[in-house]
Amino acid sequence: MKRVMVRYRVRPDCVEENERHIVRVFEQLERDRPVGLRYASFKLDDGVTFVHLVSIDAPDGVNPLGALPAFKAFTSSVEARCDQLPVVAQLSEVGSYRFFGSFDTRSGDPEGSGV
Repeated sequence: MKRVMVRYRVRPDCVEENERHIVRVFEQLERDRPVGLRYASFKLDDGVTFVHLVSIDAPDGVNPLGALPAFKAFTSSVEARCDQLPVVAQLSEVGSYRFFGSFDTRSGDPEGSGV
């Protein structure tokens, strides 16, 4: 399993454009539902810094995001929107509680949402 965090800062005039790209990626993920991928995107309280968390547990080990047209469009222009270029960090889990949707055996809830 591979887990990655990407962090970058966009110019203030590019925040809305960046968010539109991110929404398109999530719309395509909902339609295509790639196997072995968990993905989250956050905007920090400064309003211009974004953090993306990716967990890849695909059978072939390939990151399915790279094959999505919406993700290709997002990444092809991200540098032009940035004040601070994306920095990628590999993550080694020390511990988590339902963060990546582990199965809750008590409730039978596969996403750990408690619902």
